[in-house]
Amino acid sequence: MGLRWSQTVPLVLLLVLVLVGILLLVLPAQRIQKPPGNMYGIVLDAGSSHTSMYVYKWPADKQNGTGIVTQHSECDVKGGGISSYAGKPGGAASSLEVCLEEAKRVIPKSRHHQTPLCLGATAGMRLLEIENASESQRVLQEVEKKLRSYPFVFKEATILSGQAEGAYGWITVNYLLENFVKYGFVGRWLDPGRGTIGALDLGGASTQITFVTPEKVENRNNEMVLKLFGQTYRLYTQSFLCYGQDQFLRRLLAGLIQAPPAKKIFHPCYPRGFNTSVQLGKDVFNSPCTLEHAPAPFDPDMMVTVEGTGDYQGCLDNVVKLFSFGNCSYSKCSFNGVFQPSLTGNFMAFSAFYFTQTYISRLTNMSITSPHRTAEAVRLICNMSISKLMEKTKQPQKFMKNVCAVANFVQVLLMQGYHFDEASLPSITFRKKAGDASVGWALGYMLNVTNAVPAESVAVTTALPLGAWIGILVLFIIIILLSLGYLVKIHFNKRAELNGTWSDGVDAC
Repeated sequence: MGLRWSQTVPLVLLLVLVLVGILLLVLPAQRIQKPPGNMYGIVLDAGSSHTSMYVYKWPADKQNGTGIVTQHSECDVKGGGISSYAGKPGGAASSLEVCLEEAKRVIPKSRHHQTPLCLGATAGMRLLEIENASESQRVLQEVEKKLRSYPFVFKEATILSGQAEGAYGWITVNYLLENFVKYGFVGRWLDPGRGTIGALDLGGASTQITFVTPEKVENRNNEMVLKLFGQTYRLYTQSFLCYGQDQFLRRLLAGLIQAPPAKKIFHPCYPRGFNTSVQLGKDVFNSPCTLEHAPAPFDPDMMVTVEGTGDYQGCLDNVVKLFSFGNCSYSKCSFNGVFQPSLTGNFMAFSAFYFTQTYISRLTNMSITSPHRTAEAVRLICNMSISKLMEKTKQPQKFMKNVCAVANFVQVLLMQGYHFDEASLPSITFRKKAGDASVGWALGYMLNVTNAVPAESVAVTTALPLGAWIGILVLFIIIILLSLGYLVKIHFNKRAELNGTWSDGVDAC
């Protein structure tokens, strides 16, 4: 009996394994799509006051030619913007090293050779290019050499035009609000079928306005056509250099200095109780935005004391002087003779617009919802002393000294410059972030870059249907149990044989 089992069971097991192999060959298999891996991209936003690095990621298969991009991480570069390193060889490049090393760490090494790396410089470098073109070029070349030393795919280190900066900011806003593409309940990306909104950006050296318009764009320099997610958009976009927050404040101060410069001046936009000293060259007239307004002659090393008076009307009058609302050669203009079509739709305001609105709200419990209420809120702020401003916001003096001035500037820019009124002003929302991403031009720039990054095919694997897979699994379990049973049987048979042999020996004795 033992001999028959030892001969039969291995044969049966072999036949079963052959049967399973045949089943694996003939059963219909299903083709299953595996989720694509992530691609990565790096954008360095080289602004006028600082540089920020953003790492983005998107599924490698893309959507209608454009990546579904999300912000992976962010790194703020220490120090000033790259334009602040003019005349300081090596400074701009070395300032980027910490953040670039961070990018190497957070992006999988296997993707380094496929990751586009771009640097876009904005208004700070535009001003340096005007002031000293050769030094501007040197800084860019130095930065490019540093970027090329990293294991990424270097794309460009360039000075963005104001119109491009505005357009990329518009892309960011509408993408984050899912106006281009939306992840549907069916588990795939869909066209949401809704319109776009305009973008308002206020940086350190320039400000931008961008929106889709059905009207004819009379100045071709203000028109930009973009293709994203299979759709084409025709934009109006305009950037105003020297109308960013930092340069506006310099121009405002420059306008208060008469010829010959006095040792002390009174500043209607500075709050009561605040005074400071400025150096005419370094602090006021060292920018292309203010140099033409410098009194002749003047001593650049001369120190001037500036005392705040907190005068709302005096501040507003001096702010308005920085705009020109006449001399329009088109059918309609914003200011300084620049064409602007009629405002349409809703808008999002970000960067310094957001911080200004936040301070107005915290100080007055009012918001920018109508021209009248805005003027009332700004008047209340300008009447506050520096100590009152600091007490209510818990912010240091260096920020609070400019709240009255910037609030007046935003009021004039929006209402008199861009022509927002009682009906259209409530259409503006003020945001710092949307979702988990910072609002600015960098994400829009990255989306545009993904159009040129080749998509990867979706990985496909072959698998059995669930029922067949379970059936084969059960069959293998039965085989294992039979095998274990056979081994147990052999064990007990051998034990019985040994017991029989021992008993026979005892009887013989």
